[in-house]
Amino acid sequence: MAYDVTSVRKHFPALADGTAFFDGPGGTQTPSAVAVAIAETLTSGVSNRGRVTAAERRADAIVAEARQAVADLLGATADGVVFGRSMTQVTYDLSRALAKNWREGDEIVVSRLDHDANIRPWVQAAEARGVTVRWIEFDRETGELGKLPLGERTRLVAVTGASNLLGTRPDIPAIAAEAHAAGALLYVDGVHLTPHSPVDVQALGADFYACSPYKFLGPHLGLVVASPALLETVHPDKLEPSVNVVPERFELGTLPYELLAGTTAAIDFLAGLVPGTGTRRERLAASMRELEEHEAALLNRLETGLDELGARRYGSPERRTPTALFTLDGVKPKAIYEHLATRGVNAPAGTFYAFEPARRLGLDEGAVRAGIAPYTDESDVDRLLAGLLEIAK
Repeated sequence: MAYDVTSVRKHFPALADGTAFFDGPGGTQTPSAVAVAIAETLTSGVSNRGRVTAAERRADAIVAEARQAVADLLGATADGVVFGRSMTQVTYDLSRALAKNWREGDEIVVSRLDHDANIRPWVQAAEARGVTVRWIEFDRETGELGKLPLGERTRLVAVTGASNLLGTRPDIPAIAAEAHAAGALLYVDGVHLTPHSPVDVQALGADFYACSPYKFLGPHLGLVVASPALLETVHPDKLEPSVNVVPERFELGTLPYELLAGTTAAIDFLAGLVPGTGTRRERLAASMRELEEHEAALLNRLETGLDELGARRYGSPERRTPTALFTLDGVKPKAIYEHLATRGVNAPAGTFYAFEPARRLGLDEGAVRAGIAPYTDESDVDRLLAGLLEIAK
């Protein structure tokens, strides 16, 4: 079963102007089916959810379908899918809710490898409760995560499923086993992992798994999944009239129905990346495995070219997403970014909210990041390398 990137690219109107997009880690382009689903929802009769009018039933169905689609994508339970404005927002909300049960002298563990959205909410919640923060360090040369500083009072471990800066994929099942043995919960930031690999939250051992549809071809919102039984033990602040059932009690206000419809469409698109039969979950697994192979080959092509140019690449983890972080000697990252943009190649420079790893790597001015997406092809990679050769001379 071969991945046909030429066929996939035909579904992305944004590619029509010839731009090569390597900024997927900050948000992917969307296929036409997603835009159609959003537009059709906005132009159909919808209202607050209910079972009386057609508009109410339509809204109710959109939410149920989106929860099931996410459950199929992540190997989760539909009743354990919580939607929010962004991954950052749902993580802040859950950090405050979980912290209600923390006591002075308790500890939490966060990672120096993570995006700040999976660091600062927990650090700030810990500070508010008098809870100690422990840090997992990482190897500056390889980008691999180090040993977990767990103790008898550890209540939560927050770690990335894949670094949005270096691409590092920590061994989440092993981390989960250690965290659970210590009696701690595990919160996984899956924002950068979900677009590039089949995900099974139960196999990973994640108690909470957060991600963002706009990183996997969908619209701008965030979500977190957990078992309904675990969510029943968490009590967020909410309005008195709002329902207290799971997962709705975590979703403040009316959900964005059009974005949920777009999320379902994005997941259906991913399930059809390669021809196949079976359940949506089975088709997603097959498609994501083929996508993983396609992206790995392009990453190898990109890194080989970077090495030939004499670029400095950061991190060489054993397992990674198709993400390259690099600099060129004597050229500021921002200048590389701007030069590539004039060539129709979008490969941004910066620290990308991964402040802790950037500091540890000494990247005060950031670096250039090139992320490969489902619509990236060999010609995109070659154009990126050609643009770098121009500025490196």
